[in-house]
Amino acid sequence: MLKHRLYRSYTAGLKIAALILPMPRPTLFSGPGSMNELLESMTELGFKRVLLVTDEGLVQVGIVDKVLEAAAQLDLQLDVFSQVKPDPTYDQVESGLEAYHRFHCEGILALGGGSAMDCAKVIAAKVTNKRPIKKLAGLLKVWRMPAPLFAIPTTAGTGSEVTIAAVVSDPSSHIKTPLMDPKLVPLMAAVDANLMIGLPPKITADTGVDALTHAIEAYVSKNATQETMAYSVAAIKLIFKYLPRAVMQGDDVEARHKMAMASYYAGLAFTKASLGYVHAFAHTFGARYGIPHGMANGLALLPVLRFSLSEIEPQLRKLDELTAEGQLGNASAQHFLANLESLFSTIDIEQTSALIQREEADALVDLILKEAHWNYPVPKFMNREECTQLLLNISEV
Repeated sequence: MLKHRLYRSYTAGLKIAALILPMPRPTLFSGPGSMNELLESMTELGFKRVLLVTDEGLVQVGIVDKVLEAAAQLDLQLDVFSQVKPDPTYDQVESGLEAYHRFHCEGILALGGGSAMDCAKVIAAKVTNKRPIKKLAGLLKVWRMPAPLFAIPTTAGTGSEVTIAAVVSDPSSHIKTPLMDPKLVPLMAAVDANLMIGLPPKITADTGVDALTHAIEAYVSKNATQETMAYSVAAIKLIFKYLPRAVMQGDDVEARHKMAMASYYAGLAFTKASLGYVHAFAHTFGARYGIPHGMANGLALLPVLRFSLSEIEPQLRKLDELTAEGQLGNASAQHFLANLESLFSTIDIEQTSALIQREEADALVDLILKEAHWNYPVPKFMNREECTQLLLNISEV
């Protein structure tokens, strides 16, 4: 079909851009206690007052206090903005921007999961780019360098500390607005497993599935390269091995660290190779029904992989060979999918949701296909009927 050729031409252009454009990486501090190294480096760069963008949950469990205490010992003033909610909105960004100016901050430190990271990135962009958020949406629309941005992820999922992307929601339309620009990559990041200890099992599982989805979608993407596939494989192997441990033994520092690095590798993979239909479903579910992003990915990952199987069978067979010990010579795409389903069962990932309203299927399909076809190099195109059927299968009757 002509429109499919247009989509392919556009996403091929994105691949060329990803290969040509310099993709910055943050200076990375990793391992238990690396938060302190990041804070020390910030003070060495001359920062005195920084806006800490986080959520109220991290305030309540004491993680914010840990960061504030460490910063105080270095004479680094952190002013707390803790109004971030899941799927941050334009209003939250504007509130954070107001706090940045009110406190006369010199930079921004994002502390939390993907929502805090996304909100902080867009606040940083808005400090120097005065246009409305909608005008910053899309590829390479952040014209001026954002305010200096640093990141401490407290979940192993989004990989946002290394990606060029940020997503915020327009509350009036329930549509997510993606910003994609290399300028959104933080200057420095600390992947500190000590800050992930005590993360509830459900959040650990859902965020781990987000990282897994990043890695798998990047691996089967039409824009995958040898480099991105290597990062995807590294992430997938770590997740299959360590995610159950992190879920069931929340104080397992090794499992937490390995999952944090898996999230980082997956972020490197999809930054260049991009994503696919799973994320189009997940963004739509999140914006319309408030379903957490990792949970939404879990709903769509297996159905989308099964739909695409005729085009991605060799890639899934290779993943099975690389991730299933003892299966050399007997690897298959179906075995990989079975292992993935078994992993989901082990960590209690839901496969259907009663929140998805079947009578809204037409509107949801419009959003899913619009996002996927112009943004993602999907391995196999989905028509309206196929998308609708997949959506209905996910929704509980």
